[in-house]
Formats: sequence, structure tokens, C-alpha cells
Amino acid sequence: MHDDQHGTAIISAAALINCMEITGKKINEVKMVINGAGAAAIACAKLYISLGLDPKNILMCDSKGVINQKRENLTPEKLDFVAQTEIDTLEDALKGSDVFVGLSKGNVMSPEMLLSMAKDPIVFALANPDPEISYDLAVATREDVIMATGRSDYPNQVNNVLGFPYIFRGALDVQARGINEAMKLAAVHALAEIAKEPVPEMVKLAYNVRDISFGKEYFIPKPFDNRLITKVSMAVAKAAMESGIAGKHIENFEEYENQLLDRMGRDEKLVRMMQNRAKANPKRVTLGNGEEYNILKAAQILQEEGIAFPSLLGSKRLIKEKMEEYGITLDIPIIDPNDDDNKETRKRYRKTLWDKRNRKGINEYKAKRYVRQRDYFGPLMLEHGDTDALIIGFSKSYASVLKPVLEIIDKKPGVNKVAAMMMILTEKKPLFFADTSINKNPTAEDLVEIARMAEYTVRSFAIEPRLAMLGYENFSAKADSSKKVAAAVKILHEKYPKMVVDGEIQPDFALNSDHLADYPFSKLGTNPANVLVFPNLESANLSYKIIRGMKAAQTIGPILMGLDQPVHVLQMRSSVDEIVNLATIAVLDAQMKDKQ
Repeated sequence: MHDDQHGTAIISAAALINCMEITGKKINEVKMVINGAGAAAIACAKLYISLGLDPKNILMCDSKGVINQKRENLTPEKLDFVAQTEIDTLEDALKGSDVFVGLSKGNVMSPEMLLSMAKDPIVFALANPDPEISYDLAVATREDVIMATGRSDYPNQVNNVLGFPYIFRGALDVQARGINEAMKLAAVHALAEIAKEPVPEMVKLAYNVRDISFGKEYFIPKPFDNRLITKVSMAVAKAAMESGIAGKHIENFEEYENQLLDRMGRDEKLVRMMQNRAKANPKRVTLGNGEEYNILKAAQILQEEGIAFPSLLGSKRLIKEKMEEYGITLDIPIIDPNDDDNKETRKRYRKTLWDKRNRKGINEYKAKRYVRQRDYFGPLMLEHGDTDALIIGFSKSYASVLKPVLEIIDKKPGVNKVAAMMMILTEKKPLFFADTSINKNPTAEDLVEIARMAEYTVRSFAIEPRLAMLGYENFSAKADSSKKVAAAVKILHEKYPKMVVDGEIQPDFALNSDHLADYPFSKLGTNPANVLVFPNLESANLSYKIIRGMKAAQTIGPILMGLDQPVHVLQMRSSVDEIVNLATIAVLDAQMKDKQ
């Protein structure tokens, strides 16, 4: 196999399938002109024929013009593509054609040639570095052109890295004796399907675009799309097995998919584990700020992936307008606190709010007004069992959104302080930071409670918690903050001797086996901590925000701890992935509440 032959054929064939769908044309009816008659052009033509292209509808050109019955001294490869026609030139061949595939040299196609093509012309100008016609010139010449090139600085790059090494991965994993036509076609269809699915947020970040969706400017997956390793490899492996060329059979493709994903790092593995648990028993999750693009995309992913049954909280009119503006189609509940349909609901909610807060500064007038605000309506939905979990925030400060939550949702029995924790997905292992969002200057007793909640929460992710109580001194407790941490550690050691926790310790020492070896008395031993409990809010909040700002690791949270209902408050301007991940955790919270 050669990437410039079979690779180009496979990737461009996937593009061709999707272009047929976008333009509404049928592959067995289109007229195609292929400019170039080398190894790549021959491989492409043969694969297109396997997809259903009629060989009689192909005009192949080389440097001397159209390969037709008048030509002499043709190579055996070219003889397969001799056309019975009087047309001799590329210019004439393009008249009325539907598809142009360029595998030749730059700038051989003029605007006039492009104008002579049929309606909605499909142009694959794959010569590098200069295409047969430049992208900018082509789209300026015809608005209806649908185009791919071999360049990364324009949409729809036919890049062989989309197929390799994934085709070989699938072939090797079933010990295939070769790569046959069935396996190539399987790769083609897998690539075509990926382009129709919602694009992961990390892909958008890599290309610095807000939205990528199937259409004229996106009909081939992007090279940074991590789904390629599973979708293409699995399709090729299955095709090898079904066509009888495999030396080994994969019995469990779900397990095989997990093995492929494990190659991408432990952080992906943990997120995948959480999502699989959520999918096993999805719950109703209400998302506030429903008119925001990131919220709408997150809701779409949660629904399509089966992670949750999402609903949107906000102005019904505005949410529908934004869905139309962004081209997002969602058939999910939209809850508008001010909708007339919710009149009776507001009465119930108003009574609950009044009963809870009538001796804490809220009179009936305020209660009536507050239930029309989504910051209060959302927690009241949760309190009344009208949703299973709640995700709010996104456009307001954390403290202002948290206030109504704390006024309505009770703490868990025995909990005095609510706290928040961030999950930091590093390349080596996940880390957990607490408390990152709520308690400004916790006492020693508060730190004990935060540590206990953090231990319980981390254990719920099937991770064995190892806690480091942080300070800027190592086991010396001279400063006031260190004395506070040391006092908390003493309580934890006395009351909860089975907990793996120690401090006060500096974070770089807590995360390093060699440094820990200098303190053989520590309960951490030489195994680094994975939960860091900070002495105050400033240090915790600044630490995780540095990591988030640098994009040094993926962050999930803040995860609220200590409340009796599954509710979490988003950071301002959270990404789609951050929203999906926090909603996934909310589903897991709801599942645990069911068990309790």
C-alpha cells in the first residue's frame, strides 16, 4: 500500500460520498473528469468505480489531453480508462461535467473551465502546493462550487493522515494477510460517517473555530479528530474478518474500542469511564442559560451520546431563535420560568421558597418575583423532583449563581460546610483540587470536612484517594496557615486513621516520589498524592485557573460537594466539553442518590 495512491483514493472517496449527499447527486449518474493519469489517479478512479461510479462517465486526462480511442502507445494502466469520445482537451471535457478530480499540477483549471461545469460542481483540486485552481478563485468564480484541496489552510483537506495509521491499525489487530477492497471501502464509509457526527470541542479548539458542522465547508474529518483511531480502525478490522482475510477474530468490539482509546491517554479513559456509567442509567439534566451556543451544543451531545435526558432552562422564544441561528436542531424540553404554562408550577415553587426563607429575609412579594428568575427556578425544579440534576451558571459570577442554590437545596445530613473541587486531567493521572470556589479561609475543622468530602467524591470515581493537606512549609507548622493545616491533619489522623492523608506539605513534594522519600514518617509513603486540599480559597482558585488558562490539562468542575441534590455551577464561559463533563458528573450524582 502507498499513501499517495490508496490513501488519496480512500480519503477523496469519503469526500465524494458526502459531496453526493450535499448536492443531491447520484454517483452512478455523475460525469467525472480526472486530470492526471499517474498511480494516484488510477487508484482513485478504481475506488470510485467500486463505490458505484459508471466507468463510461469518466474522462481521464494526462499531459497530452483526454485518454480516448485515438491515442496510441498507452501504458497498460491507462488502457483501462480509454474513453470512446471525440473530446481531446481538458477544457472540452469539463463542459457539463459534475466532478473534477485534479491529481496533476497547479493552475491548469481556469475560471472559464469551472463556469462550464454543471450545477453544484464538485472540485477536488489536490495538486500541492498549488491546486489545479486555487480555493479563493474557485469560490469567487462560482458560489455553488463544493471544493476540497490538499492544503491545510483551506476547508476540506484531503490529507492521507486521516487514513494512516488507522487502516494499518485495524489490519494488524486482526492479523490480516493483506488489505483488500472491502477493507478500503470500510475505511471510506467510516470517514464519511465521522464528518456527519457532532465535532468534538477539542477539534474546534485546534482549528480556532466556534462551530464545524457537516456541509460544503466540512465534509471530511479534521486530522486532529481523535475519533479516527476507533471509527476507522474498527471498520477496517470488521471488514477484514467478514471478507475472510483476518488471521485473528475480535470477539468483543466494545472492549477493542476501549483498548484503542487507551492509547490516547488516561484522561480520556477516565472521562470515557464516567460517560459509560452515565449512559447505563441516564438521568434528566436541566441546563441553565439555554440560549447560549455552548449550552445548546452540550445539550445536543448529551442527548446524542445517550449520557443524559437534557432540558433547557431560559426564555423559550430566545432559545428557539438561537437554535435556528446556530443551525442546531434539538427535540428536548424547554422550560421558561415566565411561560403561562408554568403558572401553577410557579405557585408551588413560590410556596416552597416562602416556607424555606420566610424568616431569612424573603417575603411573599420577593418569593413571587424570584420564582420567575431561572437562578431560583432551576434549584426549585430540583427540590420538587421536576428534574434529576441541574447545571447552571456560565454567564454570571460563581458566587451570585451559588447563592440561590444554597438558599433552596439542603446540605447532606451531617454536613456543615459545602465545598467545591476541580478535577485536573493530566497526562499521567487525574488530580483533584479542593476547595476551589466557596470557602475563603477555612478553619482547621472546615479543612477536615472538606478533606472528608473530597475523599468520598474521589472514591465515587473508582479512584483510591491519597490526600495531601497543602502548605508552603513541609511538616514544620511555623506560619499561621501551616498551623491550621497541621491541626486539621491531627484531627484526621485521630478520627479517621484509615484515611491516606498527610501534611502540611508543599505541592511539589506531595506529587514527587523522590521528595516524599525524605519523609518516611508520612502516611503518604512514597506514593504521590492525587487529592490536594488547599489552606484557603485564593491558593486553590489561582492554582487551577493557571492550569486552565495555560490549557496545560483538561479541567472538570467545580464539582459541588455536600449538597443533598445533584447540582453544579459552571465556570463563566465554560467550553462545550467542560459542560458535558460536568453534566456527566451530575448524572453520576443522581445515580448515587437513587441508590441511597
